[in-house]
Amino acid sequence: MKRILADWQFYLCLLLGPLSWWGITYFQPMRADLGFPAVAWYQFVLIILVYPLLEEIVFRGLLLELLAKRFVQRYGLLSVANLLTSLVFVLAHLIYSDWIWALLVFFPSIVFGYLKERHQSLLSPILMHGFYNVGFFWLFWP
Repeated sequence: MKRILADWQFYLCLLLGPLSWWGITYFQPMRADLGFPAVAWYQFVLIILVYPLLEEIVFRGLLLELLAKRFVQRYGLLSVANLLTSLVFVLAHLIYSDWIWALLVFFPSIVFGYLKERHQSLLSPILMHGFYNVGFFWLFWP
């Protein structure tokens, strides 16, 4: 944890969250009332804690690791394994989201995969995923 919190790139990725939320406004208007959405407590827990934890275990912990053994190529900071994992992440989001929302998770997925590869830990992508979901929940939840 100490290593993650000392990493300036972790904070840069944190700042990319609000930037991605701003980008989403081109496709989806923000809620008119920016008070915190009135939802059942379990919905909030699912979106902020459970989904990030489970998705990061499956996509960055299992799939990214598996693909990284087969695809070692990199394009600058991005690995082919991260790009492929992010494409699968988008496809998985088509199960419960419309296509535009599914496409919009591609960029955050790249960030989460980058952090996993950088820190060799699931902690930073889990934290970042939860933070990004807080913004999506607060700004765009119906």
